[in-house]
Amino acid sequence: MDKAAKIEAIYRYPVKGLSAESLASTRLTLGETIAADRLYAIENGPSGFDPAAPAYLPKQRFLMLMRNERLARLEARFDVATHVLAIELEGARVVCGDLRTPTGRASIERFFGEFCADELRGPPRVLHGNGHSFSDVARKVVSIINLASVAAIEDAIGAPVDPLRFRGNLYVAGWPAWHEFALLDREIGIGAAARVKTVKRIRRCAATEVDPRTAARDLPIPGTLLQRFGRTVPFPCCGRGKARCRLSLRYLNKQRSERA
Repeated sequence: MDKAAKIEAIYRYPVKGLSAESLASTRLTLGETIAADRLYAIENGPSGFDPAAPAYLPKQRFLMLMRNERLARLEARFDVATHVLAIELEGARVVCGDLRTPTGRASIERFFGEFCADELRGPPRVLHGNGHSFSDVARKVVSIINLASVAAIEDAIGAPVDPLRFRGNLYVAGWPAWHEFALLDREIGIGAAARVKTVKRIRRCAATEVDPRTAARDLPIPGTLLQRFGRTVPFPCCGRGKARCRLSLRYLNKQRSERA
């Protein structure tokens, strides 16, 4: 990648709002997310989502960390081959279900109906649409986080900052802090052959305040970014302030998948 950067970690989030899954490698495919990223979502009351004609909806229609920090207490394990989702709470399995079957989905929905009872606007429902990703943006993207920028946030806030707070796909080392903003609208290489183009800065929100290990809403990251880096990092506000540690990427016209 640009300036001899190195991918330190790869993550995907099979169920929107639930825990990350670490990957040793992944395939990048034209016009797609990392495979199985945001493949499912949990509807928070009627959302208007149509599985037969899946389309982008704002994240507020679903259970998500920005408003439902208790989700970080859960450890989700998703089998991409069988679509079985198992959820653990404090080290004990509390529910398991095949998301492709009505019975499996009902089990997961009953659990969230109890676990998030006071935060629901209606019965929770497992959502899926063929070829659809429940991303925070309408287009299918891969997100990248510059670990040096995370380190700069740590220095500014005076506390450790888990990079998983930013829920990205690719975590990169080797760039200077905030170098990612110089890459907007540029092509960069990943691995030996894949090429991507940066197309969007991703707006940060209150989800970054939540510790992904403890579920505590304990660090004012958006506010700190606005106060300490408002002049260094010029981007629009989201939630409680400005925050940009990652870029959205879309794939160029590659005719085959490449390995990152």
